[in-house]
Amino acid sequence: MTQLETIVIATAGLALLPGVAVAQSAPAPSGIYTPKTQPQQPPLRVEVIDGARFRDIETRIVYRLYGIDTCAPGQTARLGRQPWPCGAMAVAWLVTATLNKWLACGCVRADGEEQIVRCATAGHADLAADMLHDGVAVLAPSRPGDLEIPSYAAAQAEARKAYRGLWSSTFEMPWEWRARHDRQSASDTEVVR
Repeated sequence: MTQLETIVIATAGLALLPGVAVAQSAPAPSGIYTPKTQPQQPPLRVEVIDGARFRDIETRIVYRLYGIDTCAPGQTARLGRQPWPCGAMAVAWLVTATLNKWLACGCVRADGEEQIVRCATAGHADLAADMLHDGVAVLAPSRPGDLEIPSYAAAQAEARKAYRGLWSSTFEMPWEWRARHDRQSASDTEVVR
């Protein structure tokens, strides 16, 4: 091997080492758009917390599905005169969809300690859209600046028209149920004091 070949191989090997920069690319010329998105996260294995939230089993980061809400764990719906646990059904749906499956999630925004995400698995191109389609979830009230996803509204409308899941029953919107129960818990606590 000649001295020139040795230098070329050594230089090529140096370029492969982490933290070693051989050359820097020039900044993008003006007029070129570069998206300001977060880099894609690695796939996750999760444990379900409730019908719309789960936790990464390795990092313990909590995620919530964007654009939807589900019955709270203790909430019930009523089909005719028969009550049924709509909160437990939402949890069961999400466990079934995520158990022993890799999730690919894109972060929409952070909300306190939670990451608001849109996620997919091999069996579900969009978990939230499929939950809306099956009548397991409802569209959450939008916040200022939230993106509206037309396929979510269409999935809910289709489920409602077909009387699927929650739409076959009488139920209270999850955020109203939680607010009422939070108020009741607060007043119960004050009475006890």
